Amino acid sequence: MGVNWLGKQGLDRLGRLDKLSRLSRLSGHNSEVSQLESGYFEGRDMSFVARVSSVVDTAFATTLGNGREVVRTVEHLLAVLSALSIDNVDIAVEGSEIPILDGSAKEIAELVLDAGIKKQRKKMPFIKILSPVKLEDKHSSVAIYPYEGRKITFRLFFNDHFLGEQYLSIDLNADTFIEDIAPARTFGFLKDVEYIRANGLAKGGSLDNAVIFTEDSIVNESGLRFDDECVRHKILDSIGDFSLFGFPIEGHIVADKSGHTTNVKFLKKLMTCPECWEIVAEEVESSRYPVLSYSYI
Repeated sequence: MGVNWLGKQGLDRLGRLDKLSRLSRLSGHNSEVSQLESGYFEGRDMSFVARVSSVVDTAFATTLGNGREVVRTVEHLLAVLSALSIDNVDIAVEGSEIPILDGSAKEIAELVLDAGIKKQRKKMPFIKILSPVKLEDKHSSVAIYPYEGRKITFRLFFNDHFLGEQYLSIDLNADTFIEDIAPARTFGFLKDVEYIRANGLAKGGSLDNAVIFTEDSIVNESGLRFDDECVRHKILDSIGDFSLFGFPIEGHIVADKSGHTTNVKFLKKLMTCPECWEIVAEEVESSRYPVLSYSYI
């Protein structure tokens, strides 16, 4: 899987990993050992790129594919790359899923930071929202509004459940992501886990890589990392999904009970509204005509 865009306002140089990184751990949905190897490989042919056009499934996770190969559960990795402004990276995956680890993006972020990030010479282009765009999708919605920076507001509501409503609004940058979003784990409900397993999924899932709730309690003895861990994890997923637009998005995203499917639908709608946004990028001075200077695989 080749990845190309990802970034945040404030770090305006394209970034790549400074050295090869490797990660291997049991996957969540398929109970197979997946290995992820990342770095920057010039001239290497890639199967497909991390773009919304490569999305082939959004059930339980975001899956990318090219008609021959698929990679599942890409959202946590993409969220880390987006928040840390890493643009030029190839990812080799052995197996069909990104390792689930502890259900959060914390370990992936630590791995990337340990590998190091090099800024490159080109300025990073980004999408600047000029006017609002909104998508209503049954009981969920996503909207984006003009904003100087990157901000996400998310609301969850669990009907007739002790979790009730969770709401969080956060300005996204590397620090807020590492501290407030990356550690939030995947969550689910015991009744749903039993159904998923009955259908042959989540064979590698356990209390070590997800927070599980019953109707009135938390199954995990370790409890929660945040009182509102669920909404923080939904923001984590959304950051990864929205990175599939292809450029960092400067704007305020407001999501209400949105999931992978609605996120992807929203990206497709945003792409059909070019009058609502513009690409901000440097021009190449040596060119006779204005040329957008960005890396596009």
